[in-house]
Amino acid sequence: MPLRPLMFGEILDGSFQTIRRNAGAMLGAALLAQTLATVVSAVVTAETQSRGQSIAMWVSGMAPPEMLGLGFGLLIGAALLGLLSFFISIVLQGVMAVPVARSVLNWRTGFKEMWKLSRSRIGSLLAYGGLQILAGITLGVVLVGAVVLLIDGMRGASALILVPLFLGSMLIVLWLSIRLLLAPAAIVVEELDVLDGLRRSWQLTRHNWWRIFGIVLVISLLIGIISQIVLVPLGIASGGLSSVIAPHGDDDGQRALDAGLGIAAIIVTAVVGAVGYAFQTSVMGLLYFDLRMRKEGLDLALQRQLEAGNDADGVPGRGVAPEANSAGRPPSGTWPQPPYGPSPYAQPPYGPSPYAQPPYGQSPYSPPQSYGPPPGYNPPPGYGQHPTNPPPGAG
Repeated sequence: MPLRPLMFGEILDGSFQTIRRNAGAMLGAALLAQTLATVVSAVVTAETQSRGQSIAMWVSGMAPPEMLGLGFGLLIGAALLGLLSFFISIVLQGVMAVPVARSVLNWRTGFKEMWKLSRSRIGSLLAYGGLQILAGITLGVVLVGAVVLLIDGMRGASALILVPLFLGSMLIVLWLSIRLLLAPAAIVVEELDVLDGLRRSWQLTRHNWWRIFGIVLVISLLIGIISQIVLVPLGIASGGLSSVIAPHGDDDGQRALDAGLGIAAIIVTAVVGAVGYAFQTSVMGLLYFDLRMRKEGLDLALQRQLEAGNDADGVPGRGVAPEANSAGRPPSGTWPQPPYGPSPYAQPPYGPSPYAQPPYGQSPYSPPQSYGPPPGYNPPPGYGQHPTNPPPGAG
């Protein structure tokens, strides 16, 4: 891919190329993120559908305390599985930035090499996920407390405040999620801790919120449409097979059909989800490098690294300090002073440079404004006059 700020089409093409060249690392990691949630949800759905009547009869024969304990157990189990899936997803968002970074210089990355280059940052990624969960719990507690207080104090009129409050909270969450979207990539590529990674993402996404939001929205819609195109025919085919294999609702045929369709659904859903997850993560990684190229001139450093041909086992962009923006100027807009100070030839006894420009409004060929006769100088008499010949009429 080109070593310069990327257009939207180049980001999409670069994401596909990254997955194709690093299929083992990208799809393997994505399958880890998707398989657990897919398998658990499919098993629970199949078990509920096949034994719904027996479960209802079993629950109806339980005492209220037993039903309450069962509900809490199921809730805790679902929460633990959700937390495990969430942390796996957060870790893989950062880890998969390694093959994306290496693909910028057309370096291939294997599954084992990806984990080797990013394993030192797994703790920071887990801490980042924990911070997200803590922020979500805090926001939920604040919203619930506000709802309770408003309903208790204002009764029916509380809806006038609750609806804008809820919408405003969602907008704030959306805004913050875009501003902090690049934190996992920054944590792994630049080897930062959690707070520095959040600060780095905040800095890179400044003045680019709408562009990043538009790209994320388009990618999410694209993945959702493609997933439905693949999964909807599977559901239609399952209905047709059910009417052919078990037209009379036969238990054995229906059970075998449900098992086969369940396995097929798990495989297809996991593969589709893995491809979509890999594509989305690759887009986020390329957005991170695109913003570093636009704001810090990272493309110049990567071009030198590519020309040198060394450090092919590392991560591009790691250890590279911001040196210039895309126009070739320092980020502050002014060139820095040399470390050795001003030239000694600009000081006495040598005097200023003869090539220095005069002040504004003064010609370089005219004397300076302070020019005048030296002290003690007597100008000669005017032309045509002589000191021994007095003028006419004198005396």
